[in-house]
This record gives sequence, C-alpha cells and structure tokens, in this order.
Amino acid sequence: MSKELIRLRNLCMAFDDDPVLNNINLYINDKEFLTLLGPSGCGKTTTLRIIGGFTTPTSGDVLFDGVRINDVPPYRRKINTVFQKYALFPHLNVFENIAFGLRMQRRSDSADPAGKKQVRIPESEIQERVMEMLEIISLKGFEHRKPDALSGGQQQRVAIARALVNRPKVLLLDEPLGALDLKLRKDMQIELKRIQQQVGITFIYVTHDQEEALTMSDTIVVMDKGSIQQIGTPEDIYNEPKNAFVADFIGESNIIDGLMVRDNLVQMYGKQFPCLDGGFADNEPVDVVIRPEDIDIVSVEQGQLAGTVTNVTFKGMQYDIIVDFRGFKWLIQTTDHCPVGARIGIKIDPDGIHVMKKSSYSGMFGDYSSFSEEYDELDDASIGSDEEERGDET
Repeated sequence: MSKELIRLRNLCMAFDDDPVLNNINLYINDKEFLTLLGPSGCGKTTTLRIIGGFTTPTSGDVLFDGVRINDVPPYRRKINTVFQKYALFPHLNVFENIAFGLRMQRRSDSADPAGKKQVRIPESEIQERVMEMLEIISLKGFEHRKPDALSGGQQQRVAIARALVNRPKVLLLDEPLGALDLKLRKDMQIELKRIQQQVGITFIYVTHDQEEALTMSDTIVVMDKGSIQQIGTPEDIYNEPKNAFVADFIGESNIIDGLMVRDNLVQMYGKQFPCLDGGFADNEPVDVVIRPEDIDIVSVEQGQLAGTVTNVTFKGMQYDIIVDFRGFKWLIQTTDHCPVGARIGIKIDPDGIHVMKKSSYSGMFGDYSSFSEEYDELDDASIGSDEEERGDET
C-alpha cells in the first residue's frame, strides 16, 4: 500500500480578495507521479508554489509526512523545483551546474555532539553524486560542455539533475516541456517518466497539455476555476469523466443532452440507446459523452442515427469528420473517408456511451460547430424535407 507523503487540507488562496484556490483537498503518495492539469488560470501553478513554499496559502494546511509545513521556508523543505526556464549558469559546465547546490550546501559534522558545527560536503561525495546523476539523465560524457552547447532537451535534463542531486523527497515541475518542439516534447515525456521511476521519488507535474498528463502520470488532478474537478488514473479520467468540463478537456468528446430512461438505457434525439451506466433516477436529464473514436460509420439504413458530413480533415492516421445531426455537429474519427455532403448512418456500442450527471458545465461543450476555427460552421442543408427529418430519428 502506498504511503501518503503530502496532504493539502482545506487549502484556499486569494490575491487582492480575488479567489484563486477554493477549498483544495488532496493527498499525494510517496513515489507517485501526480499531474495537476487544467487551463491557464485554473490554480495549478499556485498549488505547486504552495507545496514548494514559495507562496503561503490564505487558509488551510500543507502537511508533509504528517507535519504541518505552512511556515517552513522552501530551502528547508525536502522539495526541489524545476521551472519552465531552466536558469542554468552559462559560465559553468554541465558538471558544475549540477554540483552547484551541493557546493553551497553544508551539513552538521557527525563528530560534533552538539550538532552545531557545519562542514561542506566532501569533494569526493560531490563527484560521486554528480556522476550518478549524469548516468541517470543519460548525459555521461557531457560533463565538460557548457549549456549553450546542449540541445533544449539536454538542458532540461541538466536542470532536473541539478534538482535531484540534492536528494529531495519530492520534485516539482512547472510546465518544464513548454519551450521544446513537439517531437522533443514527446521524447522527454518518456524520459521524465523513466527518471522518476529510476530515482524513486514523488514527482508533482503542472501542465495544460492533456497528452503529457495521460502519458506520464500515475494520478491526474483536473482543475478549473480554482477547484478540483476530478482525481483519478489516466484511464479513469479519460473513460469515466465526472462532468462536461473534464470530458471536453481530456481528449475529444461529443457531449449531447440526454434523458436516462432507466438503468442501462439512455435517450438522445428521441431514440433510445443501450448503455452500461446506472444509478440515475428514471427519466433524469443527463449529459451523454461519446468519444469520436467510438463511433462506427454505416449506411443510413443500418444507422441508429443519420446525419450529413459537413467537413473532412485528413490527420495522417485518420480523418476527422464533422457530421451534422439536426443542427448539432459531432466529431467522428475514422480511417474511412466520407465526402462532404454525404448522408451517413452511425452506430455506437453500449460501452462507447458514457452518461454523466448534469453540472454547471452542461451545454458549454461538445458541439463542433464552434470548437475550433479548423472546422467551418456549416449548416446541414440536406435536411429540408419531412422525409429527411424523419431519417435523422431512425
């Protein structure tokens, strides 16, 4: 069983009477890779700064190993931080950049019974610990290079090694991949997870990038407007979102108004669909989430619903197809090409339908007519006759 390392209890934060965090309650386990995920301004970086000791909460407690640390300064916490700007010393080589914190560090002489005499870490130990870090970050042989002779990804790894060489129990990472290009960012996601598993400490990672969160995390904390919306594994967050915000922010989602007829049966567009969800009241209004990859395109006659293709975008591995169902536009991701203007049917298996309680986010997401400028807002001009109107209900 995992050991709890950090607990945030009833945490609130306000700047100039403007609430930034609203009653955050969260625990973080030892050796866990936890990601705070959300849009800009949601409070994730403020939460990270409070954990690191750079910001003092307006109210609430930060506990580390069961001890309240609200008033403990950053340098006395067993926590180090890597920021988006790596702040490597340009005049120092890789070895000295990593060793910098150790050279500044003093510790009590064990021979001193009063524990008051402070001695520097021996050079032999500095050498050993820096070389160990270079091995971990796969930069052995780079110790004499200056930062400007390194790639962005290598600079980032040096910054991580500089933080880890002090042997913290927690490493905080505030969007450290933001300055890297797409391919390098993907490579570094795998590298960061490998480093975390190898050193065996807790990583707390802040990002607005859903792919980073899904790729690296043991646990994802989705935040919005200063509040936690959902906590769970990447699989739970993606497959079982708690509300329309989470469903929209994590991956692509079609979010439709529905009616829960009874357990395992939901109604959309006047038609009933088998599903796997239960625990709702009979005929309760709900939000229905259908992921674009869970929709099968079939003929109009075979479809549970029928609509008109209004936009097609080639994405390499797949086509993103926008389909108009009586004015509400769905996104379908498929390897099958359908031309603009085609009438198609769709089928959805019961396990491809996820039903959620209505929330303050209901009605705000899921219609791809306004999701992105990439998709033109096109009317379904083919729905004009009574016959075609009835076709959408079959």
